[in-house]
Amino acid sequence: MKQHKSRREILKGSLAAAGMGFLGGTQWVLPALAQGETVVPFTDLPDVINWQRTPDRRMFDVRTIDGVFTPRDKFFTTQHYGHPTINAETYRLQVSGLVERSLSLSLNEIRALPSRELVFGFECSGNRGPINGLASNGRWTGVSLQTVLERAGVQELAREFVFLGADRGEEEVEFRGQSYTVDQQYGRSLTRDQALAPEPLLAYELDGQPLTAFQGYPLRLLVPGWYGAPNVKYLSEIHVQADQYLGKYQARWYRTLKGEMVNGEMKWKETAITKMRLKSFIARVSYNGRRHQVFGVVLNDGTPIRSVEVKIDNGSWELANLDSETSSQYSWKYFTYDWNGASSGEHTVVSRVTDVNGQVQPTVEELAVKKTFLEHNAQHPRTIMIA
Repeated sequence: MKQHKSRREILKGSLAAAGMGFLGGTQWVLPALAQGETVVPFTDLPDVINWQRTPDRRMFDVRTIDGVFTPRDKFFTTQHYGHPTINAETYRLQVSGLVERSLSLSLNEIRALPSRELVFGFECSGNRGPINGLASNGRWTGVSLQTVLERAGVQELAREFVFLGADRGEEEVEFRGQSYTVDQQYGRSLTRDQALAPEPLLAYELDGQPLTAFQGYPLRLLVPGWYGAPNVKYLSEIHVQADQYLGKYQARWYRTLKGEMVNGEMKWKETAITKMRLKSFIARVSYNGRRHQVFGVVLNDGTPIRSVEVKIDNGSWELANLDSETSSQYSWKYFTYDWNGASSGEHTVVSRVTDVNGQVQPTVEELAVKKTFLEHNAQHPRTIMIA
């Protein structure tokens, strides 16, 4: 894609001048507003937005993006069983089941293992427009899951790797008309191939500091390219087993119901929430004189991006500028589009992204066969008023 070569000159505000140093040999540039640039308000937002809806849910205002990484105190969160209090001195990560050696690792022992960094931006599977506030981007530090599992020694019969958090609560489980109240931890699982791959990380730092309570202190699982739900917070146990894990948040909660034509007949298929679907959204529109700039974000599973396009009203799709300087494989990808000579009145602005495999972000109409609201990655037109 054509790159936006003048971006360093445009981003000359105080925040942009600060920079973000170097990661992996690439200089990171802040996507802050330039001097004299003003945000054009969206007209499709609710009059009042409660960014922290409950103590367990916080949304990030994507209109305020001014850097590569979401500030720690603004990183989105959603939680089902509250925020457990965990003593770092007595904390242990238990590894059990079909392993050669059961492990009980302290936080210091985990931190002593070889570490690596991961830049990973993700969203809740329920994130959608017009707010898109259940999404953020961070720089994480931790130990590869693969390293811990190799230390435990995985047995040949192992097929399912269950990750359980310290957060827990009572749940009603229905079975053939009977209801049973049971204590359940938040849990998700990975298959053998997924768990033993080099990508998953057991993270203990966010942006160079210990995880916040919102982000799963003291340890959480991160599966790059996946939605937030499988990235288990407050990780306390890894249990390796042969049979399939069917906990509430694996089998009954985070599911997508979608129709698919098979042999001329609509078949309804349920799938678990795992990898992020290809998605872009407009975060803000700003102006300086008669030049307007559209700024947006791409989220996906790490597959390389071919192009991002922007359409104004009923016009044609125009190529946007994908900023390779603020992206890595699993990070957010930022894009901009210069809109010159915009007329007064209300306008609609929408984006779409295409990956290298030719997959195109779907329209709302193309997602009509999907019954559940999770994994809503449709193109989302935004409306603005230009004076």
